[in-house]
Amino acid sequence: MSDALSLGDALKQFLNQSRIKHNIQSLQIEDHWEKIMGPTISKYTDKIEIRKNTLFIYTTVAPLKNELVFQKELIAQRINESMGEDLVKEVVIV
Repeated sequence: MSDALSLGDALKQFLNQSRIKHNIQSLQIEDHWEKIMGPTISKYTDKIEIRKNTLFIYTTVAPLKNELVFQKELIAQRINESMGEDLVKEVVIV
């Protein structure tokens, strides 16, 4: 029975092939967002989502948008470190 997958491996395989993977990753990033970016940025971030290795950060606060634009590379690096994988390739501020 060496071909049998563990439940954890089967779940990872399912998630990698599933559309819900990005939703789960978005939720994981949201859970870590305050620790990654700090309470002020977290407070004024309306929504975070990831689609095909692109992180979308939504905020209506213009000064924050400007600040985040300059920190795109740092944001991607911090999230990838926090998640333990090379998940974010691009950051888009909306």
